[in-house]
Amino acid sequence: MTLIAEAQVAGDRRDVSAFGTPTVVHFCAALMISVVMSAPWTTSRQVEFCLAAGGVLGLAYAASVVRHAMKSTYRPDAEDWFWYTWLPMSAYLAVLVAALLFEGRPQLSLFMIAATSLVFLFSGIHNSWDAVTYVALNPRHGGK
Repeated sequence: MTLIAEAQVAGDRRDVSAFGTPTVVHFCAALMISVVMSAPWTTSRQVEFCLAAGGVLGLAYAASVVRHAMKSTYRPDAEDWFWYTWLPMSAYLAVLVAALLFEGRPQLSLFMIAATSLVFLFSGIHNSWDAVTYVALNPRHGGK
């Protein structure tokens, strides 16, 4: 955010809602999954509920990111659509599916959960780097 403010890159709140905030949310999703999977639950139903709730809320959030991206001043290319919208949306869906499979197919579910945690981390790292390089390489505005 400091880089963006100092660079005076053209944009608005929708750009941040589509490309900045989701990066933090995806890092938080990976952290949330780690906490859920590490907590000393008394039943597997509690884990299933937390994962399912995270998947549903994540899908709703990812849908709002798509709406913000479609209305942003920045026009995302295919790579941006993949990293900022479709990949995280797929990961939230995978968390929901893993929650539904947790009781009947625990091994598959655990591998899905581990994979989605990595997807959230890697997409967060990619998107952070992408934002920094965009700001660094974008022409400055306001005569700077």
